[in-house]
Amino acid sequence: MRCGSFNVRLRSGLPQIAAGITQLYRDFAVLDPADTYVDFEVTVRAPNAMRRHLRPQALLLCDGRIPFKPLPLAQAVPMLEWGLNWVISSHAHDCLVLHAAVVERGGRALVLAADPGSGKSTLCAALVHRGWRLLSDELTLVSLADGTVHPIARPISLKNASIDVVRGLGPDIVLSEVCRDTAKGSVAHMRPPRASVLAMDQRARPAMLVFPRYEAGAALDSRAEGRAHALLELTRHAFNASVLAGEGFDALCRFVEGVHAHRISYASFDQVIPEIDRLWREIE
Repeated sequence: MRCGSFNVRLRSGLPQIAAGITQLYRDFAVLDPADTYVDFEVTVRAPNAMRRHLRPQALLLCDGRIPFKPLPLAQAVPMLEWGLNWVISSHAHDCLVLHAAVVERGGRALVLAADPGSGKSTLCAALVHRGWRLLSDELTLVSLADGTVHPIARPISLKNASIDVVRGLGPDIVLSEVCRDTAKGSVAHMRPPRASVLAMDQRARPAMLVFPRYEAGAALDSRAEGRAHALLELTRHAFNASVLAGEGFDALCRFVEGVHAHRISYASFDQVIPEIDRLWREIE
């Protein structure tokens, strides 16, 4: 299976994985294993024969390594998504890897960087539903060579109350079955738009960086962020800056110098999306 710049070989005999792949990855290219260089080998299986019948579990292996402890079988699909995030962020060192969502319009990228629980993926889903191209809801891969963003338009991860919020965006939204009682609460995934999947070979140039924060009942608060503060904040969201050392810091500096940075607090899509559209028009 092709995921942006990466080819992934997925093996599993679990019906939960088969159903999840069919639903969420139906538009992804299936590659000929005999004629494809594989970047990552990913397997999801039962830990042992006994676990198939007694409190069944799922075990994830990435290139033969076990990054997570076994989880209940019902969490097999979320575990696969977490595993793909882990294997990409741990190995894509030809890029600066940011824990940030990223969408595209007109060949330029809008990056959303925020701590967990800030509404980043929910806002990403809403922007995608309104016509922005999904590049990623979780990992922004910035090329060290030319500064462009590599798309990996995989399913959008949603948690808890955000699941019903995104479900309510429209009848064209396709969500996986809700998986409850995970370490992150209730989890579901939104199928990426077909157009975003088919355009994964089209990179984008970073143009705007937003630090979003959802606050129930709050008035819209939108302000420009200075480059020094933006750099400090973005450093917290860089998975591999320490691995890349000086090269990573230089990449962060180039990224911040090339974008307009803003911090936005909001309570609804009706507040934040028109504000993002306004800011975007100002830089066009």
